[in-house]
Amino acid sequence: MAAVPLTNYAVHLRPQDNIAVAAKLIPGDVQLSFDGGSFTVPATIKMGHKIAVHAIKEGDPIYKFGQIIGFASQPVPIGGHVHVHNVKVTKFERDYAYGADLPAPMPAPDEYRTWMGYDRGPGRPAHQRYGTRNMIAIISTVNCSASTSKYIAERIRAMDILKDFPNVDGVVPIVHKQGCGHQYEGPDHKQLERTLAGFANHPNVAGYILIGLGCEIVQAQHLIDSEELGTIQLGGTKKKQPTVLTIQDCGGIGKTTDAGVKAIIEMLPRINDARRVQLPAKHILLGTNCGGSDGNSGVTANPALGVASDLIIQQGGTSVLAETPEIYGAEHILTRRAVSQAVGEKLVERIKWWEWYTGVFGAEINNNPSPGNKEGGLTTIYEKSLGAIAKAGSTAMVDVVQYAEPVTAKGFVVMDTPGYDPVSMTGVVAGGANVCVFTTGRGSVYGCKPAPCIKVATNTPMFTKMESDMDVNAGVILEGVSVATVGKQIFDMILDTASGRKTKSEIHGVGEEEFAPWQIGPTL
Repeated sequence: MAAVPLTNYAVHLRPQDNIAVAAKLIPGDVQLSFDGGSFTVPATIKMGHKIAVHAIKEGDPIYKFGQIIGFASQPVPIGGHVHVHNVKVTKFERDYAYGADLPAPMPAPDEYRTWMGYDRGPGRPAHQRYGTRNMIAIISTVNCSASTSKYIAERIRAMDILKDFPNVDGVVPIVHKQGCGHQYEGPDHKQLERTLAGFANHPNVAGYILIGLGCEIVQAQHLIDSEELGTIQLGGTKKKQPTVLTIQDCGGIGKTTDAGVKAIIEMLPRINDARRVQLPAKHILLGTNCGGSDGNSGVTANPALGVASDLIIQQGGTSVLAETPEIYGAEHILTRRAVSQAVGEKLVERIKWWEWYTGVFGAEINNNPSPGNKEGGLTTIYEKSLGAIAKAGSTAMVDVVQYAEPVTAKGFVVMDTPGYDPVSMTGVVAGGANVCVFTTGRGSVYGCKPAPCIKVATNTPMFTKMESDMDVNAGVILEGVSVATVGKQIFDMILDTASGRKTKSEIHGVGEEEFAPWQIGPTL
């Protein structure tokens, strides 16, 4: 049987790579030609998995994207399957070379793009001002008031009153499992308050009420005072104290629910008065995330999202990369793009903190690739990270911020979050992201109210199977469509979604259960 080109079955990403990534199932015994020679594949290799294109000695590094993703734990013959059974993770030195590869500023775009959104007025800072949705939030200060917050939202929906206020995109309860058991004014108390404030002040939230129990650690008034909360009147600069209801003061769940419903009804007319106006694309604050990744995430969807991120930044906007444990092993690529050594060192400090943090609990960051990731072809955290950072595009890294910290810089920003999707995206949305893009290879079904979330599939079989949940199919890249073409498609969809087009997750109503603030310390 004549050999067929490797490119019929797989993608060889960089000249120095000693593996290629299967773009579709590679049958056993097929003969492939590559680099002037040919070899036979001894066994079937699934889509997204890696095939050795050179013989690899035990202990030799495995290269993908031109970077080390692990080391061979045993000899691997040419054509062999490269995965967890013959690859190990070993620490290796990385040259951070701060700013050594600092990219030049992007040229002005051929066209400055616009979208239709909500301008909350000059009283809000830019990261809180420009909304893609017009929602009301019911924010629980503690888990003990979570059910009550949900009851208020359910009552409003059951009354069918929102049909009379067509410019209100919904009422969303922001509930969680925290709010007590923290050290008072300790790291978790402050971080939870920062996260709740990020949602209260979010540009997609036109109004909110706070619901507490009354005796919790996260007291509503402390939250208001420490985070300088207040409702900014639409089109104005005046602040007023938000509505606070506590179950103990109101006299129980029923009375609190009644009071909450009354407060929502009273604010509906004002919020319904908001109208979408034409806004420049520089007011997009894009949150990015990947979940349920596979071996093609770093080949298709993530690089395409990187193109879209660059296009947003070229317009003067901001793109946020999160999931620090999924930067681990690839951070040296980002530090070389840092605008200053100080910014680069902020990222390295976070990497070192994560090494300490996981070590305290006897864990390791390489535990991050999940069983589903590995089934999809991802072998090590280094490999996963190299694919994940592709979402950040190619521009300079201008800042590194803490979890849920307001993102105020323009350009490419890193936020320190865990890799767990709901926790990560909660921080990014709290930081001000007014629209999000989430890439997935295995098929994550995710939403993040109040921010719309576009989901991008890495491969066509999954997109076809789960089309009711996926917004974009980046799998066409494996079929010959360019990364730039799909990136432009994602960019256009970001602007359309910002202007009111509903994502698949919004159509399903997904996004209320996904609010999951990060708790880093003990529960007391």
